[in-house]
Amino acid sequence: MDFAQFSPVVSQIIQWLDQHQLLNAIVFLSFFITAIIIGRYTPTVVRLITYRFAPKQGRDIYDRWIDPIRHEIRVTGTLLLINISLSWLIAYGGVYDFVRPIMELAVTISLAWLISRLIHLFLQVYGIAFVQKMGLDPDELILPFESVINVMIGLIAAIAYAQSQDINLIGLVASLGVAATAVGFAAQSALSQIIGTIVLYLDRPYVKGEYIRLPNGLFGRVESIGLRSTKIRTPAKNTLVIVPNSSMADAEIENITRGKKVMVLLYLNFLNSLQVQEKALVEQVIKESTDALVGIDPGSTRIQLTDTDEQDNSRARVTFFILGSSENSIQLRKRLLELANETISRRLAEYGLDFTTPDPTIYVDSPVTL
Repeated sequence: MDFAQFSPVVSQIIQWLDQHQLLNAIVFLSFFITAIIIGRYTPTVVRLITYRFAPKQGRDIYDRWIDPIRHEIRVTGTLLLINISLSWLIAYGGVYDFVRPIMELAVTISLAWLISRLIHLFLQVYGIAFVQKMGLDPDELILPFESVINVMIGLIAAIAYAQSQDINLIGLVASLGVAATAVGFAAQSALSQIIGTIVLYLDRPYVKGEYIRLPNGLFGRVESIGLRSTKIRTPAKNTLVIVPNSSMADAEIENITRGKKVMVLLYLNFLNSLQVQEKALVEQVIKESTDALVGIDPGSTRIQLTDTDEQDNSRARVTFFILGSSENSIQLRKRLLELANETISRRLAEYGLDFTTPDPTIYVDSPVTL
């Protein structure tokens, strides 16, 4: 059969759908489904583009910058494509006006989160080495700097979204400031508790289930963090102590649960059997390279040098402890250890001592005793 004879029928169907305002809806659903399908493969598309324009460094760029945030790229790409497909809903004014702000808010949040993750990767790759060269503690500089950057990203995203929706953000903030001043005189104590709660949730010195100790000697397990107060269960009397969040925000809190250390096992296989002087040199280089790191337990480095059964090469077993109060600080110190390994390799190579590290570096959690 000739397809041409069906063209009038197809035209009539299209006209009927258009008259009943269903054509745009069908096109939108088609684009919506296509956006979801294509969005799932956004990281793959990015990888192909990277390999195409940077064939030599493409794999390294993808593994370092794209693969760790492929989920964020997938979500952002999907939301962007769905937001573009909303143009087919303009004919449905009420639905379009309701859906558009929600989708633009989702796109704004996903873009802000994607940028935040990229900055986190950048600081992990380049920031730690830069801070170490300056002789500063990464915990005291990298983590606060990253927090400030995230706050700025959030503010920029909020301003961009407000402008896209024609919201007078300055007037809104000013009106909120006047209202806050009026309410503050009437409920200063309640606002103080709420502000303390906000500080605790932003700084997160403790979370539910952790053991903490306060300057007055109170020790216990955090049972809940409410809008006004924190409830702490004491282990001895099994009583519940309720402390205002405003007091907790100003107190020096010792978090017992987060006090931990990680034991590191590092193996070096030398290609030749080491002499007594060479063994002493290896111990000196390793200790100098590890003791200089911020976050290494002082004096914890132990080096065991042994010869193989054939007596034709030597092996060094290095153990020490990394101290940290959070997962982020532990990850920073692990990155510092990688830089220290590079320093050890370079210094030993200068003395003509060749070695390999066939086994990966082993990390074993070792909680700090109370």
